Amino acid sequence: MNPISFHPIGTIHSPFKDVAGMPIQPAGAKGVRGKIEVFPEFVPGLKDLDGFSHLILIYFFHRVESYTLEIRPFLDEFKHGVFATRAPRRPNPIGLSTVRLECIDGAILYISDLDFMNETPLLDIKPYVPEFDNRYQAKIGWLTGNVDQVTQHKSDNRFNEKENGFT
Repeated sequence: MNPISFHPIGTIHSPFKDVAGMPIQPAGAKGVRGKIEVFPEFVPGLKDLDGFSHLILIYFFHRVESYTLEIRPFLDEFKHGVFATRAPRRPNPIGLSTVRLECIDGAILYISDLDFMNETPLLDIKPYVPEFDNRYQAKIGWLTGNVDQVTQHKSDNRFNEKENGFT
């Protein structure tokens, strides 16, 4: 298959300049504020977005240099396959977060409940629609019994390849 390329539509600005201490999921980032700077050529695509309270952001883990297929996530002591986690060290380092949209001012989207590094490249924005996006009877595998710990855990350097000997 031919390689696929993406081009950022904007930049996400957050208070997190370093991985250590960053929330590990938006559910653990209540009240953390930031903004998205949408590049000028994409601003017309924001039309009518202000009617939504939440957004699904798809972004590039720009500080990830390689991947591993088995990883020990923050909410467990055991290794799991990377596709059974939300770890950033993935074959395609793409992240997904649902954030609260506070307001839009031209090309700037003010957001809260965010869990990503400063200057993260934004690939896409989708409106969050509960009737489309919630699956109330979904099973959550190994996370059963662990999800309530999301506010107690912060990011550390476990996915930093230089500090942890990843190749």
